[in-house]
Amino acid sequence: MFKDGLTRRGFLRNSCLFGFGFGISPLFIFIPKAEARDGTPGYISRREAMYYDKREKGVVKCRLCPRMEILESGDRGFCRVRENERGKLYTLVYSNPCAVHIDPIEKKPLFHVLPTAKAFSIATSGCNLRCKFCQNWHISQVRPEETINYELSPDEVVKLSKKSGCEVIAYTYSEPTIFYEYMLATAKIAKREGIMNVYHSNGFINPRPLKELCEYLDAANVDLKGFTDDYYSEMSLGWIEPILNTLKILKKEGVHLEITNLVVPGKNDDMEIVKKMCEWIKKDLGDGTPIHFSRFYPMYKLRNLPPTPVKTLEKARDVALKVGLKYVYIGNVPGHEGENTNCPKCKKLLIQRIGYKILQNNVKGGRCKFCEEKIPGIWK
Repeated sequence: MFKDGLTRRGFLRNSCLFGFGFGISPLFIFIPKAEARDGTPGYISRREAMYYDKREKGVVKCRLCPRMEILESGDRGFCRVRENERGKLYTLVYSNPCAVHIDPIEKKPLFHVLPTAKAFSIATSGCNLRCKFCQNWHISQVRPEETINYELSPDEVVKLSKKSGCEVIAYTYSEPTIFYEYMLATAKIAKREGIMNVYHSNGFINPRPLKELCEYLDAANVDLKGFTDDYYSEMSLGWIEPILNTLKILKKEGVHLEITNLVVPGKNDDMEIVKKMCEWIKKDLGDGTPIHFSRFYPMYKLRNLPPTPVKTLEKARDVALKVGLKYVYIGNVPGHEGENTNCPKCKKLLIQRIGYKILQNNVKGGRCKFCEEKIPGIWK
């Protein structure tokens, strides 16, 4: 078991978090050689945006996320990738991802979706939050002019994913909401071709675009970063109500849902608040909703803080289990027993994991092979 003595570099090496090169190294390294291509620094691909209103004098109002920004001609949104050009709102990240990679589905993290499946993962630059602890800030906190981008249409994403043997396309790394049009177009083609769509999101999206996306989305992992507005305001320049609403919509629309809570030392590790969060999850989303308590490592604007003590993560897990949540995981601590899935009925080990590796899987036909308890998720 990796404990508090594991260095950040050692963890990143062991768990392969450097799965893409932050716009520095080639991102097609696991795609067949004939399909590999070079990126272009600052390559922009424009497309008129969805979900906005036109106002007088060339002003527009973006309705994609809760910021509901009003932009004059020449203005660019908080997300850095949506721009008003003479009274029309354009996305600058349609078909120009800066990160393209093949990952295990467990990296998303999605522990109840097709264990060992390969996920063709894409991202563009930009984000609609400003998380001080962002792991992928090299791409999420910059403009598309500042990253090395690849010309890759929705059709090509699907074709490459099939050619690479991927059962899943994942919209991930940065915030998929800000490349909504690209994601939606790709997801429609993928669904038609029998490929699953999953995304890892901060949940900061308005209900209408989310519901349209849900028609094509199979699974989601949403970051519930904390459980107070004060925490969201201080750490991300956001607020919590839209995220809670997103979680409820995903559940109602039948999208398989998992939650990640990054535990930051001294910031969101109050166990009374963790308990309230878990009680809300149980009440509003159901006790079968998997939650991942993930270990923080110092990076971006929080390099002054230490890694999360493993004991803190274990306390959070104990709180969640006592509240009655059935599937509670510890993330970013490879080898910890909290990575495993156990049957909530007979308590036997169902899925054994080390990092992103599956050592055994005793879920058969969506049920515990020992006692036939139904296990929520997508298993085939």
